[in-house]
Amino acid sequence: MNANKPGQTDSAPSLRLPTELAFYASAPHDCGYLPDKTAITVFADPEAPMDMSAYSALVELGFRRSGSHVYTPHCPHCSACLPARLPVARFAPNRNQRRNFDRGTDITVHITEDGDSDEAFALYRRYLGQRHPGGGMDDPSPEKYREFLSSPWAHTEFVHFRRQGRLIAVAVQDVLSRGLSSVYTFFDPDLTGLSLGRYALLWQIHETRRRGLPWLFLGYWIAASPKMAYKQEYRPIELFHQGRWQSYSRGQALPGQTCAPPTKKTV
Repeated sequence: MNANKPGQTDSAPSLRLPTELAFYASAPHDCGYLPDKTAITVFADPEAPMDMSAYSALVELGFRRSGSHVYTPHCPHCSACLPARLPVARFAPNRNQRRNFDRGTDITVHITEDGDSDEAFALYRRYLGQRHPGGGMDDPSPEKYREFLSSPWAHTEFVHFRRQGRLIAVAVQDVLSRGLSSVYTFFDPDLTGLSLGRYALLWQIHETRRRGLPWLFLGYWIAASPKMAYKQEYRPIELFHQGRWQSYSRGQALPGQTCAPPTKKTV
């Protein structure tokens, strides 16, 4: 294989979607990832029954969840948002990642399905207020917090990371048929030296592997978004590009932002 070209991932039988599931496109709206861009979002019918099997199949086609809404970008003149996942059995941490994980020897982890934690909500508010001020999410209510992270049909876990008894990070993840999906992670913004976002992601990689699941789904890779830059550190990484999952090993450049129409997703 050409070292500069991505590899095609191992083929696996596609998960089946309910034939009656309908999809709807939004009106054009401001892009949430790239400034001065207009986006169109496709949603799975929010009134249709949803379960883990259907949701898992949609995630493997590049969809994400925000609350109970399952969506994917579908912009006619841009394909910058590329769904990303990590094949955890083949993940090889680099030296910095090993150091980061080793620094967390005094961190304890507890998994709960209860999202109604005042302590976690307080940490969420602090994180948004310092890391994303003025972004429209930095003054959340407990109701908006639950609506954003939870869904009545999803199998969602809240992973609490503690140091000396103090809650320092929370990783929210969905359990899928063939993987875990990282929904959102927030952490103590004052503990920058611990690189808690990276630590939580490394823990999720190990946990996905421990459960015998093949993939950790990361949302979208966007070359032009500085907030997405950390994802290129984890290799091999697979991107849903040109209608199929493609694998990029360490040292291979990831696709840049394009202005060509996206490949049509078959759902």
